Amino acid sequence: MRSRGLQQIGDVGQVTDLALLFPPKAESEYSPTNSFQKIYMKSLSLQITEIYSSIQGESSFAGLPCAFVRLTGCDLRCTYCDSAYAFSGGKRVPLEEILCQIQSLNCPLVEITGGEPLLQKNVLPLMKTLCDTGKTVLIETSGAHDISKIDPRVTRIMDLKCPSSDESHRNLFSNLAHLKSNDEVKFVIGSREDFEWARDQLHRHALNHKVRCILFSPTFLTAPSPSQTKGHPGLNPKILAEWILEEKLPVRFQLQIHKFIWEPTRRSV
Repeated sequence: MRSRGLQQIGDVGQVTDLALLFPPKAESEYSPTNSFQKIYMKSLSLQITEIYSSIQGESSFAGLPCAFVRLTGCDLRCTYCDSAYAFSGGKRVPLEEILCQIQSLNCPLVEITGGEPLLQKNVLPLMKTLCDTGKTVLIETSGAHDISKIDPRVTRIMDLKCPSSDESHRNLFSNLAHLKSNDEVKFVIGSREDFEWARDQLHRHALNHKVRCILFSPTFLTAPSPSQTKGHPGLNPKILAEWILEEKLPVRFQLQIHKFIWEPTRRSV
């Protein structure tokens, strides 16, 4: 991710110029015909739930066409999880094939998500190779695993889990020292307690001075997933917006816009 493709508006960054965000790229450093790279990529693999293209629904990149790579497996069970189907199953896919599938989608923006993608170590060379080919790469991660080994060109969209997730004890606060100016921190907020906790973390760690933007996202009504997650009643977006305005917080309010375009439970969108 080239920082010159972004402009700051106050304390809340936003993508403002697509020509700068996606400048002309040099010829790809990865080629399926390169024998050494081909052998290396065939020797590595990842457990994959799905690869697809859609509209990016979250972050400062919301609204842009994006290729998504959803990895299988997660060691958290957030109450509001909307991708419990990625906890298990999937298919073992060589990195070479993953790269070819991504190239076929013809999207300059690629997001690695899950599940929890950092549970699989081979996600690191995948992201590096995608950056080498000129892609703008994002990773969504729970914040419970070390982000320091991720290629610095990747934009890390890192959660800090609020109390109503039932997973706030898993936050790895040492990750805050590794955040970069092109990263983003997300709080999924489901109650007033969550809001006050997120506000306090924002101020305590001066997060708006560490990263491009802070995302405050209301929880969506989420049904329980049998023997997996508890579910969540959701939070009215208007209530969260009013809390943010009342306290004049330097954060970006966001909705998961793909859930308004398509059915909220629909996959591969």
